[in-house]
Amino acid sequence: GNIYWTDHGFNLIEVARLNGSFRYVVISQGLDQPRSIAVHPEKGYLFWTEWGQTPCIGKAHLDGSDKVVLVSLGIVWPNGISIDYEENKLYWCDARTDKIERIDLESGGNRQIVLSGSNVDMFSVAVFGAYIYWSDR
Repeated sequence: GNIYWTDHGFNLIEVARLNGSFRYVVISQGLDQPRSIAVHPEKGYLFWTEWGQTPCIGKAHLDGSDKVVLVSLGIVWPNGISIDYEENKLYWCDARTDKIERIDLESGGNRQIVLSGSNVDMFSVAVFGAYIYWSDR
């Protein structure tokens, strides 16, 4: 198995084996403060949130190829990100807009607001079955 992580100090996404060996940089170009990451090993996708100058939700293959931006409008401080493997949806929370939103995993389409609060400062989100869990500061 592999583990992926973001390094927003160096604007990188890296991967290594669980024991720390075979460490390498998956994505190093075009990132500006990557924040959170989600991996779909079965489909071979990597998703991440990015704060930076142009906040967005990104998608690439596990080797970093075919990098695309799925969401770039109406997003400010996307924090946590989670995959609903059963419904093929991608969820994220935004600490500035106080929302949890979702899109179709493959296309990035069918964007929906799942939860909208006020002054919640959402930090992370997880999806399991019919439930959504989130934390705030």
